[in-house]
Amino acid sequence: MVGVSLLAGCGSSSRLLGEEQAQQGLPRSVELQRTPFYPQQDYQCGPAALATVLTDSGIATSPQDLVAQVYIPGRAGSLQIELLAAARRAGRLPYLIEPNLGALLAELAAGRPVLILQNLGLGFAPVWHYAVVVGYDTDSGELILRSGTTERRRVPAAKFARSWRASEQWGVVVLRPGELPVAPSRKRYLQAVNALEQAGHADAALAAYLAAAERWPDSANAWFALANAYYAAGQWGAAERGYRTALERSPDDAAAWNNLAQLLLSQHRCTDAQAALDRGLAVEDTAPAISSALASSADAIANRCPGTQAGQ
Repeated sequence: MVGVSLLAGCGSSSRLLGEEQAQQGLPRSVELQRTPFYPQQDYQCGPAALATVLTDSGIATSPQDLVAQVYIPGRAGSLQIELLAAARRAGRLPYLIEPNLGALLAELAAGRPVLILQNLGLGFAPVWHYAVVVGYDTDSGELILRSGTTERRRVPAAKFARSWRASEQWGVVVLRPGELPVAPSRKRYLQAVNALEQAGHADAALAAYLAAAERWPDSANAWFALANAYYAAGQWGAAERGYRTALERSPDDAAAWNNLAQLLLSQHRCTDAQAALDRGLAVEDTAPAISSALASSADAIANRCPGTQAGQ
Protein backbone atom coordinates (compact mmCIF):
# COMPACT_ATOMS: atom_id res chain seq x y z
CA MET A 1 0.00 0.00 0.00
CA VAL A 2 2.86 2.38 0.71
CA GLY A 3 4.30 1.79 -2.75
CA VAL A 4 0.93 2.40 -4.41
CA SER A 5 0.52 5.63 -2.46
CA LEU A 6 3.94 6.87 -3.55
CA LEU A 7 3.24 6.05 -7.18
CA ALA A 8 -0.07 7.88 -7.01
CA GLY A 9 1.67 10.90 -5.54
CA CYS A 10 4.24 10.95 -8.35
CA GLY A 11 1.52 10.60 -10.95
CA SER A 12 -0.59 13.40 -9.53
CA SER A 13 2.47 15.67 -9.35
CA SER A 14 3.41 14.99 -12.96
CA ARG A 15 -0.18 15.64 -14.10
CA LEU A 16 -0.33 18.84 -12.02
CA LEU A 17 2.75 20.28 -13.70
CA GLY A 18 1.92 18.84 -17.10
CA GLU A 19 -1.51 20.45 -17.27
CA GLU A 20 -0.15 23.91 -16.44
CA GLN A 21 2.87 23.53 -18.72
CA ALA A 22 0.81 22.36 -21.69
CA GLN A 23 -1.95 24.92 -21.21
CA GLN A 24 0.53 27.82 -21.37
CA GLY A 25 2.84 26.32 -23.96
CA LEU A 26 5.81 26.40 -21.57
CA PRO A 27 8.99 24.31 -21.85
CA ARG A 28 8.69 20.87 -20.25
CA SER A 29 11.51 21.69 -17.87
CA VAL A 30 13.24 24.84 -16.66
CA GLU A 31 16.07 25.31 -14.19
CA LEU A 32 17.63 28.71 -13.49
CA GLN A 33 21.05 27.32 -12.69
CA ARG A 34 22.72 30.72 -12.35
CA THR A 35 20.46 31.75 -9.48
CA PRO A 36 22.78 32.12 -6.46
CA PHE A 37 22.50 29.99 -3.34
CA TYR A 38 22.83 31.21 0.24
CA PRO A 39 22.48 28.44 2.83
CA GLN A 40 20.05 29.35 5.58
CA GLN A 41 21.53 29.93 9.02
CA ASP A 42 19.78 30.22 12.39
CA TYR A 43 16.18 30.64 11.19
CA GLN A 44 17.27 33.31 8.72
CA CYS A 45 15.53 31.91 5.67
CA GLY A 46 13.99 35.33 4.97
CA PRO A 47 17.31 37.18 4.48
CA ALA A 48 18.75 34.25 2.53
CA ALA A 49 15.76 33.98 0.17
CA LEU A 50 15.61 37.73 -0.38
CA ALA A 51 19.35 37.92 -1.04
CA THR A 52 18.90 35.16 -3.62
CA VAL A 53 16.33 37.02 -5.72
CA LEU A 54 17.95 40.45 -5.26
CA THR A 55 21.35 39.16 -6.36
CA ASP A 56 19.72 37.43 -9.31
CA SER A 57 18.21 40.80 -10.31
CA GLY A 58 21.62 42.49 -10.28
CA ILE A 59 21.79 43.87 -6.74
CA ALA A 60 25.03 42.98 -4.97
CA THR A 61 24.00 41.88 -1.50
CA SER A 62 24.13 38.98 0.97
CA PRO A 63 21.93 37.58 3.74
CA GLN A 64 24.15 39.31 6.30
CA ASP A 65 23.46 42.66 4.63
CA LEU A 66 19.71 42.10 4.98
CA VAL A 67 19.41 40.62 8.46
CA ALA A 68 19.03 43.98 10.18
CA GLN A 69 16.32 45.00 7.70
CA VAL A 70 14.09 41.94 7.72
CA TYR A 71 14.96 39.56 10.58
CA ILE A 72 12.91 39.91 13.77
CA PRO A 73 14.66 38.07 16.63
CA GLY A 74 11.51 37.95 18.75
CA ARG A 75 9.74 36.05 16.00
CA ALA A 76 12.83 34.10 14.92
CA GLY A 77 11.94 35.00 11.36
CA SER A 78 10.84 37.66 8.91
CA LEU A 79 7.48 39.14 7.96
CA GLN A 80 6.40 39.34 4.35
CA ILE A 81 5.90 43.10 4.54
CA GLU A 82 9.51 43.53 5.70
CA LEU A 83 10.83 41.53 2.76
CA LEU A 84 8.87 43.66 0.30
CA ALA A 85 10.06 46.89 1.93
CA ALA A 86 13.70 45.75 1.83
CA ALA A 87 13.40 44.91 -1.87
CA ARG A 88 12.11 48.42 -2.52
CA ARG A 89 14.93 49.97 -0.51
CA ALA A 90 17.30 48.15 -2.85
CA GLY A 91 15.66 49.87 -5.83
CA ARG A 92 13.79 46.82 -7.06
CA LEU A 93 10.07 46.34 -7.65
CA PRO A 94 8.64 43.39 -5.68
CA TYR A 95 5.53 42.11 -7.42
CA LEU A 96 3.10 39.57 -5.98
CA ILE A 97 2.30 37.02 -8.66
CA GLU A 98 -1.16 35.56 -9.12
CA PRO A 99 -1.64 32.92 -6.42
CA ASN A 100 -1.53 29.83 -8.59
CA LEU A 101 0.96 27.32 -9.92
CA GLY A 102 0.54 28.47 -13.51
CA ALA A 103 1.75 31.98 -12.71
CA LEU A 104 4.75 30.58 -10.85
CA LEU A 105 5.75 28.32 -13.77
CA ALA A 106 5.34 31.18 -16.25
CA GLU A 107 7.75 33.39 -14.30
CA LEU A 108 10.29 30.58 -14.13
CA ALA A 109 10.01 30.07 -17.88
CA ALA A 110 10.63 33.81 -18.30
CA GLY A 111 13.87 33.47 -16.34
CA ARG A 112 12.76 34.81 -12.97
CA PRO A 113 13.15 32.90 -9.69
CA VAL A 114 10.14 33.19 -7.38
CA LEU A 115 10.41 33.80 -3.65
CA ILE A 116 7.65 31.87 -1.88
CA LEU A 117 6.36 31.26 1.64
CA GLN A 118 5.33 27.75 2.63
CA ASN A 119 4.34 25.78 5.70
CA LEU A 120 6.66 22.84 6.29
CA GLY A 121 4.78 21.80 9.42
CA LEU A 122 1.16 20.91 10.10
CA GLY A 123 -1.93 23.06 9.97
CA PHE A 124 -2.19 23.21 13.75
CA ALA A 125 1.58 23.57 14.21
CA PRO A 126 2.90 25.56 11.24
CA VAL A 127 6.58 25.88 10.42
CA TRP A 128 6.81 28.88 8.12
CA HIS A 129 9.66 28.89 5.67
CA TYR A 130 10.84 31.11 2.82
CA ALA A 131 12.41 29.46 -0.21
CA VAL A 132 13.14 30.37 -3.81
CA VAL A 133 11.72 28.29 -6.65
CA VAL A 134 14.27 28.07 -9.48
CA GLY A 135 12.85 25.38 -11.73
CA TYR A 136 10.42 22.61 -12.55
CA ASP A 137 10.53 19.27 -14.33
CA THR A 138 7.27 18.11 -15.87
CA ASP A 139 8.47 14.56 -16.50
CA SER A 140 9.40 13.94 -12.87
CA GLY A 141 6.58 16.13 -11.53
CA GLU A 142 8.97 18.10 -9.33
CA LEU A 143 9.76 21.71 -8.51
CA ILE A 144 13.35 22.73 -7.77
CA LEU A 145 14.02 25.05 -4.83
CA ARG A 146 16.85 26.88 -3.15
CA SER A 147 15.76 25.95 0.36
CA GLY A 148 17.43 25.83 3.74
CA THR A 149 20.87 24.28 3.36
CA THR A 150 19.94 22.47 0.14
CA GLU A 151 20.87 24.11 -3.14
CA ARG A 152 18.65 21.92 -5.35
CA ARG A 153 15.78 20.61 -3.25
CA ARG A 154 13.48 18.66 -5.54
CA VAL A 155 9.90 18.57 -4.26
CA PRO A 156 6.93 16.73 -5.82
CA ALA A 157 4.48 19.30 -7.16
CA ALA A 158 1.56 17.93 -5.14
CA LYS A 159 3.55 18.17 -1.90
CA PHE A 160 4.76 21.65 -2.80
CA ALA A 161 1.22 22.77 -3.61
CA ARG A 162 0.01 21.68 -0.17
CA SER A 163 2.79 23.51 1.65
CA TRP A 164 2.37 26.63 -0.50
CA ARG A 165 -1.42 26.69 -0.17
CA ALA A 166 -1.06 27.42 3.55
CA SER A 167 0.37 30.88 2.75
CA GLU A 168 -2.45 31.53 0.27
CA GLN A 169 0.14 30.82 -2.44
CA TRP A 170 2.20 33.92 -1.65
CA GLY A 171 4.91 34.39 -4.25
CA VAL A 172 7.05 37.36 -5.28
CA VAL A 173 9.25 38.20 -8.24
CA VAL A 174 11.79 41.02 -7.97
CA LEU A 175 11.71 43.21 -11.06
CA ARG A 176 14.28 45.61 -12.44
CA PRO A 177 13.02 49.15 -13.17
CA GLY A 178 10.85 49.04 -16.29
CA GLU A 179 10.52 45.26 -16.26
CA LEU A 180 7.06 43.67 -16.31
CA PRO A 181 6.01 40.26 -15.00
CA VAL A 182 4.64 37.71 -17.45
CA ALA A 183 0.94 38.41 -16.86
CA PRO A 184 0.69 41.59 -14.81
CA SER A 185 -2.44 42.90 -13.17
CA ARG A 186 -2.60 46.59 -14.06
CA LYS A 187 -3.97 47.64 -10.68
CA ARG A 188 -1.52 45.55 -8.68
CA TYR A 189 1.43 46.65 -10.80
CA LEU A 190 0.62 50.35 -10.46
CA GLN A 191 0.17 49.92 -6.71
CA ALA A 192 3.57 48.23 -6.52
CA VAL A 193 5.19 51.05 -8.49
CA ASN A 194 3.57 53.66 -6.25
CA ALA A 195 5.04 51.91 -3.21
CA LEU A 196 8.47 51.97 -4.88
CA GLU A 197 8.03 55.68 -5.59
CA GLN A 198 7.03 56.36 -1.98
CA ALA A 199 10.20 54.55 -0.88
CA GLY A 200 12.22 57.30 -2.60
CA HIS A 201 13.20 55.61 -5.86
CA ALA A 202 11.77 58.20 -8.24
CA ASP A 203 13.89 57.24 -11.26
CA ALA A 204 13.06 53.55 -10.92
CA ALA A 205 9.37 54.36 -10.49
CA LEU A 206 9.39 56.59 -13.58
CA ALA A 207 10.83 53.73 -15.65
CA ALA A 208 8.17 51.41 -14.26
CA TYR A 209 5.33 53.86 -14.98
CA LEU A 210 6.61 54.25 -18.54
CA ALA A 211 6.51 50.46 -18.94
CA ALA A 212 2.94 50.48 -17.59
CA ALA A 213 1.81 53.16 -20.06
CA GLU A 214 3.35 51.17 -22.91
CA ARG A 215 1.75 47.94 -21.66
CA TRP A 216 -1.69 49.52 -21.12
CA PRO A 217 -1.84 52.47 -23.55
CA ASP A 218 -5.59 52.94 -23.00
CA SER A 219 -5.23 53.26 -19.22
CA ALA A 220 -5.83 56.80 -17.96
CA ASN A 221 -4.43 55.79 -14.56
CA ALA A 222 -1.14 54.63 -16.06
CA TRP A 223 -0.69 57.85 -18.03
CA PHE A 224 -1.68 59.99 -15.04
CA ALA A 225 0.86 58.26 -12.81
CA LEU A 226 3.53 58.59 -15.50
CA ALA A 227 2.75 62.30 -15.92
CA ASN A 228 3.06 62.86 -12.17
CA ALA A 229 6.45 61.13 -12.22
CA TYR A 230 7.63 63.28 -15.12
CA TYR A 231 6.36 66.42 -13.32
CA ALA A 232 8.27 65.49 -10.16
CA ALA A 233 11.40 64.94 -12.27
CA GLY A 234 11.09 68.39 -13.82
CA GLN A 235 10.39 67.00 -17.28
CA TRP A 236 7.53 69.40 -17.97
CA GLY A 237 7.04 68.68 -21.65
CA ALA A 238 6.72 64.95 -21.06
CA ALA A 239 4.46 65.60 -18.07
CA GLU A 240 2.09 67.75 -20.11
CA ARG A 241 1.89 65.12 -22.82
CA GLY A 242 1.17 62.51 -20.17
CA TYR A 243 -1.64 64.51 -18.56
CA ARG A 244 -3.24 65.29 -21.92
CA THR A 245 -3.03 61.63 -22.94
CA ALA A 246 -4.66 60.62 -19.65
CA LEU A 247 -7.41 63.20 -20.19
CA GLU A 248 -8.07 61.94 -23.71
CA ARG A 249 -8.90 58.63 -22.10
CA SER A 250 -10.74 60.06 -19.08
CA PRO A 251 -12.00 63.61 -19.79
CA ASP A 252 -13.76 63.89 -16.42
CA ASP A 253 -10.68 63.25 -14.30
CA ALA A 254 -10.66 66.35 -12.10
CA ALA A 255 -7.35 65.38 -10.48
CA ALA A 256 -5.63 65.25 -13.87
CA TRP A 257 -7.08 68.64 -14.86
CA ASN A 258 -5.88 70.07 -11.56
CA ASN A 259 -2.35 68.73 -11.94
CA LEU A 260 -2.20 69.93 -15.53
CA ALA A 261 -3.27 73.39 -14.35
CA GLN A 262 -0.52 73.39 -11.73
CA LEU A 263 2.04 72.33 -14.34
CA LEU A 264 0.98 75.06 -16.74
CA LEU A 265 0.99 77.65 -13.96
CA SER A 266 4.56 76.67 -13.04
CA GLN A 267 5.48 77.74 -16.60
CA HIS A 268 3.46 80.95 -16.16
CA ARG A 269 1.07 79.87 -18.91
CA CYS A 270 -1.79 81.61 -17.15
CA THR A 271 -4.51 81.33 -19.77
CA ASP A 272 -3.83 77.64 -20.36
CA ALA A 273 -3.70 76.99 -16.61
CA GLN A 274 -7.04 78.67 -16.05
CA ALA A 275 -8.60 76.73 -18.92
CA ALA A 276 -7.42 73.44 -17.42
CA LEU A 277 -8.65 74.48 -13.98
CA ASP A 278 -12.08 75.41 -15.39
CA ARG A 279 -12.40 71.92 -16.85
CA GLY A 280 -11.57 70.41 -13.47
CA LEU A 281 -14.03 72.67 -11.64
CA ALA A 282 -16.76 71.65 -14.09
CA VAL A 283 -16.49 67.99 -13.09
CA GLU A 284 -19.35 67.00 -10.81
CA ASP A 285 -19.14 64.82 -7.70
CA THR A 286 -15.41 65.23 -7.09
CA ALA A 287 -13.90 63.84 -3.90
CA PRO A 288 -13.36 66.35 -1.07
CA ALA A 289 -9.56 66.11 -1.37
CA ILE A 290 -9.69 66.90 -5.08
CA SER A 291 -12.12 69.78 -4.53
CA SER A 292 -9.70 71.20 -1.99
CA ALA A 293 -6.81 70.85 -4.45
CA LEU A 294 -8.80 72.64 -7.15
CA ALA A 295 -9.57 75.47 -4.74
CA SER A 296 -5.86 75.79 -3.90
CA SER A 297 -5.01 75.89 -7.60
CA ALA A 298 -7.60 78.61 -8.16
CA ASP A 299 -6.01 80.71 -5.40
CA ALA A 300 -2.55 80.14 -6.88
CA ILE A 301 -3.67 81.24 -10.33
CA ALA A 302 -5.41 84.31 -8.91
CA ASN A 303 -2.25 85.31 -7.02
CA ARG A 304 0.24 84.68 -9.83
CA CYS A 305 -1.95 85.67 -12.77
CA PRO A 306 -4.16 88.52 -11.53
CA GLY A 307 -5.37 89.35 -15.02
CA THR A 308 -6.71 85.84 -15.60
CA GLN A 309 -10.33 85.11 -14.69
CA ALA A 310 -12.26 81.90 -14.49
CA GLY A 311 -14.14 81.06 -17.65
CA GLN A 312 -11.96 83.21 -19.90
